[in-house]
Amino acid sequence: MNWEQLLSLKRYGDSNKRIRKEQDETRLGFEVDYDRVIFSSEFRSLQDKTQVIPLSETDFVHTRLTHSLEVSVVGRSLGRRVGQKLLEKHPHLQNVHGYKTNDFGAIVAAAALAHDIGNPPFGHSGEKAIGEFFKTGEGKKYKDQLTAKEYQDLCDFEGNANGFKILTESRSGRNGGLRLSYATLGAFMKYPKESLPKKPTKHITDKKYGFFQSEKDAFLDVATDLGLVKRSDKDVSFSRHPLAFLVEAADDICYTIIDFEDGINLGLIQEEFALEYLINIVRDKIKTENYYALSNREDRVSYLRALAIGTLIDEAVDIFIKHEEAILNGDFNCALLDKSKYEAQINDIIKISIENIYQSTDVVDKEIAGYGVINTLLEAYTKAINNCFDNTASNYDKLILKSLPKTIKVDDASLYNRLSNVCYYVSLLSDSKAILNYKKIKGIDI
Repeated sequence: MNWEQLLSLKRYGDSNKRIRKEQDETRLGFEVDYDRVIFSSEFRSLQDKTQVIPLSETDFVHTRLTHSLEVSVVGRSLGRRVGQKLLEKHPHLQNVHGYKTNDFGAIVAAAALAHDIGNPPFGHSGEKAIGEFFKTGEGKKYKDQLTAKEYQDLCDFEGNANGFKILTESRSGRNGGLRLSYATLGAFMKYPKESLPKKPTKHITDKKYGFFQSEKDAFLDVATDLGLVKRSDKDVSFSRHPLAFLVEAADDICYTIIDFEDGINLGLIQEEFALEYLINIVRDKIKTENYYALSNREDRVSYLRALAIGTLIDEAVDIFIKHEEAILNGDFNCALLDKSKYEAQINDIIKISIENIYQSTDVVDKEIAGYGVINTLLEAYTKAINNCFDNTASNYDKLILKSLPKTIKVDDASLYNRLSNVCYYVSLLSDSKAILNYKKIKGIDI
């Protein structure tokens, strides 16, 4: 892979190649990507989607929206720092092609802002709920009518693939989706492969998948234009865009440190653990007199959190530059922070977060409720749409269809597309909207 191709300003849905030197300095091409994501309705819905604590009534716990904004801030710092070092190492990128340090920051920031845009309501349990509806629930009956890859898309419903669909799908006159640059789309694609084969290797790219069969052509167009390295001749699988490693690092840093902070502020983790578990990360930066001068818990934990994030940003930048050649060749097979000297400390923090936050009674109880909500929605919507297509719809089915937006195609000849459209609609619902729809279907609320 080469940076000249990887930094493509071409926009999805646009046939024109764009040159960095031709861009207006007051509004750089890659910065437009950030604007388009943040003004999208799909991004706005993240304000009412679960990050860690579902349906939290407190004002300091993160939603998907606040998490995404923070990941984007960290991503921008990572991109700028790496960009500065890359331009020093490859001066022709600036001297000949006109790329600037901020271009790298803008690409990573936009991709990081969008990294959770495809996540359904109720967090990762929402993804599992959709998948289990088709794997073991009512949706299993469709298995024999779908190809293996189509069925796998549904059984392992993936927020990353759904995000790529949101960013690229043409609908309602919106040709090319959000019409983002190919560079930003490439940085967004953490898992540039299709759903099968499932985890064929331990390579980081094979951990999940990054596009549905319905977006296969769109994915191939982006991957080919960017010059991503092909990893398989049998199936669609490519190496990551190098900047995707920075998007992943930004996400890893934020959910590791900030979810831990949320747990402490909620009283699920003792404050003493903050110093105990973070001290080995921030030891070189912490000023104990400043820490003990802070009068309340939130400020003290915030101080440690800021130092820890800064330290891990430094670490991720150094790892990326050290392994740049392997990354460009597609030979780097793990997350950046897996190479961190703080890996043991990071794993300790994640372990205690799993035990005290992710598996807390409050979280588990609301995830159980989320399963029930999503299963009810999928059963009602898939039954109504397919009965309508088969001309066997009951009056109830017809009423259900009237409750769906007109953007959901109910007459598509492809069963896979009909089922995917239902999953897509459900995935876009906020937690509260999903519950409201559930209550209407159950006759609980009018």
